Amino acid sequence: MADFLGMMKQAAQLQSKMQEMQDQLANVEVEGISGGGLVAVRMTAKMDVKGIKIDPSLMKAEEREVLEDLLVTAFGDARRKAEAAMQEKMQALTGGLGLPPGLFGQ
Repeated sequence: MADFLGMMKQAAQLQSKMQEMQDQLANVEVEGISGGGLVAVRMTAKMDVKGIKIDPSLMKAEEREVLEDLLVTAFGDARRKAEAAMQEKMQALTGGLGLPPGLFGQ
């Protein structure tokens, strides 16, 4: 019975820490860059896009395809950085709980 109570307490701690982590992830921002800085996408670790910067030199009709490609690359870069930030927070959260590795994508 003591083991069950211990597991329930640990589950409650995990739930509380997960909520705290979700709140923190909303405040962690990353920036994805492409084209040597011609295009930048800023997003939170929860994948909410906060802003896009486009160098004025790309604002020409003949540069449309280049701009589209750079936007896709910048979004991908930002997404990878956001996922890495989320993974880092998750590892910090679950590190002290004695959970098996790989349970939360570690």
